[in-house]
Amino acid sequence: LDIDHPDMLEFSWCKAKEERKAHTLIDAGYGGGINGEAYSSIFFQNANNSVRVTDDFMRAVETDGEWWTKMVMSKEPCERFQAREVMRQIAQAAWECGDPGIQYDTTINDWHTSSNTDRIYASNPCSEYMFLDDSACNLASVNLMRCRKANGDFDLAAFEHICRIIITAQEIVVDFSSYPTPAIEQNSYDYRPLGLGFANLGSVLMAMGLAYDSDEGRNIAGAISSVMSGVAYDQSARIAEKLGPFRGYKKNEQPMLRVMRKHRDAGYRLPQAGVPKDLWQKARTCWDQTVSLGEQFGYKNSQISVIAPTGTISFLMDCATTGIEPDIALVKYKWLVGGGMLKIVNDTVPEALHRLDYSEQEVKDILAYIDQQDTIEGAPHLKESHVSIFDCAFKPAKGSRSIHYMGHVKMMAAVQPFVSGAISKTVNMPEHVTVEDIMGVYEQGWKLGLKAIAIYRDGCKRSQPLTTSREEVSASKKDKVEPAVGAQFIAPGSHGPKDQGPMAQGVMNHAPTTIIEPPRRRRMSDERRSITHKFQIGAHEGYITVGLYDDGTPGEIFVTMNKQGTVIKGLVDSFATAISIGLQYGVPLKLWVNKFAHVRFEPSGFTNNPNIRVAKSIVDYLFRWLALKFLSPEERSSIGLNMADEGGVPNLAGNLESNQTQTTTPAMLTDQAHPAQATLLPAHESGVNALTSSFNNQADAPACETCGSIMVRNAACYKCLNCGATSGCS
Repeated sequence: LDIDHPDMLEFSWCKAKEERKAHTLIDAGYGGGINGEAYSSIFFQNANNSVRVTDDFMRAVETDGEWWTKMVMSKEPCERFQAREVMRQIAQAAWECGDPGIQYDTTINDWHTSSNTDRIYASNPCSEYMFLDDSACNLASVNLMRCRKANGDFDLAAFEHICRIIITAQEIVVDFSSYPTPAIEQNSYDYRPLGLGFANLGSVLMAMGLAYDSDEGRNIAGAISSVMSGVAYDQSARIAEKLGPFRGYKKNEQPMLRVMRKHRDAGYRLPQAGVPKDLWQKARTCWDQTVSLGEQFGYKNSQISVIAPTGTISFLMDCATTGIEPDIALVKYKWLVGGGMLKIVNDTVPEALHRLDYSEQEVKDILAYIDQQDTIEGAPHLKESHVSIFDCAFKPAKGSRSIHYMGHVKMMAAVQPFVSGAISKTVNMPEHVTVEDIMGVYEQGWKLGLKAIAIYRDGCKRSQPLTTSREEVSASKKDKVEPAVGAQFIAPGSHGPKDQGPMAQGVMNHAPTTIIEPPRRRRMSDERRSITHKFQIGAHEGYITVGLYDDGTPGEIFVTMNKQGTVIKGLVDSFATAISIGLQYGVPLKLWVNKFAHVRFEPSGFTNNPNIRVAKSIVDYLFRWLALKFLSPEERSSIGLNMADEGGVPNLAGNLESNQTQTTTPAMLTDQAHPAQATLLPAHESGVNALTSSFNNQADAPACETCGSIMVRNAACYKCLNCGATSGCS
């Protein structure tokens, strides 16, 4: 969302009466919109929304001045607002649901290495990769805990060597990668942007005996970032010496060298407090050679570094902390999908305690205390001056300490001047913060020179896989949790989550204990009733057999095609088996129908079923027939399926319940009733009038490629009611 042009996307927020909900309304000027139940889905809870602001807007916020939006095409003034009130609405939304984040447009483009080609308009969802439109970035991150000597000191030579090797490998990968569009592929070849970063910074600082929220910790982080980018650009210049610079370098030589000098100037302003002398000197002087080589040979890569979230690869690299983040908590509990949970203990704590000269017995006592209390606060032998070293992003359930939210902002500010892109990081804030506090974070992020910032207020999301506490299900059935460092499994049913409602990344609110039970399969009896239906789609014939439970509900599906041994036969048979297992595990038929009805692929064509005149695929026919046979008129109508004759659907469940001693006759299982028996129920009795009910013609409609509105079905194609575009021959 560009704050200069809010008529493109407009956000508003509301509260429900009984439960606080953050409903995001994205209302486009062409009439499309998302509101209400959409945000209740996992998809929209996890969508990343950002607002991009300029320095002029932020100065207007600071002085409580007026702000005019502009027309998108003509750039003429459009509407007048109080800038601070707009910022308050943004902060209010972030307070409610964690979105949107802020991107500082002026700062982003001031550090743009290829500004003569075009400005930077947007970023990836996590906001760390900011570059030209239609471009892509090859990411790689260094596990900083592996860049240490045997005594725990930072190994500068190893780190520098690793950065050079990775940049060389990333540069090679550019030419061998696959890209989603021709434009992205071409820009990747022409500008060759890379994204070198790091992970496990929080663990490195703790292992060094430094608090994350301290000047010394920030200085270390800044020095590491300076060396990483400086050495990487140096290697890029050396590659350019042999192979030539990237194709767009000549056009952007001046802006790129200007940005390199800005990096160099930031390096010379780096404080020394807490930084090893060799690391500090390298962080300052490495840019001299980098700039000199660039002036002679140019650079092979237009961008070199970002700080990515490393959410997945950090697990693969055995990192305790991700990206630039501190640890969420010393002890975490991860709830597992199949029941039970995983207890994860930060394995850097013992190393940090040894670094701080605690004896072996003292370390064991402190670890035992952490395992029992889920916090280090109040641990025996622990000095008061050392407690802050073990502060984490969230306050533990039995503790009171956590990293202040401005500590996160200051850490980002220490690293940002040495990163080509931006930093993907969350500023964790406690639940009690106000909207004004969030506004203050956004303003401080701008003043400290960040490119982007996102906040997360404790409790503003509805679900979260990690928590910092657990609760016994019953006093008579306690599982022993071994005092250990690392992760261990706690059996399903032995412990339950405290809260199924809103919870933050690390803390769950207290609530009655519940037990997570895995789903159970409802197997069918050896002898069961069934219904078989013959169908024809174009030139393809087949049979659908549905096995029924005693209550008449479907429990298994078999689809037999007339051509044995074909690909279609094998795929359809496997698909039917998967659906059968899903039905037996309790997946409602309505969900299957809603997902697969109207799926379009070959073979398709006319059918011999008067209620399904045209089938878009075998899967489409299968689920529309199942819906007409087993779903109620109201359920069929809600997903856009109406029969030509509602009176022709037999109640299979009712027949089986009321005729337990009778044999189901063919007449009861026919595909449609005899015309003489057909009746049309009044709307007040059936809930839907088959002749006048509206058709849900947007159930599977795509977005319009021209204007973005949701299209509607029109015969076998789709059309846009906004701009008139079609997807075929409509």
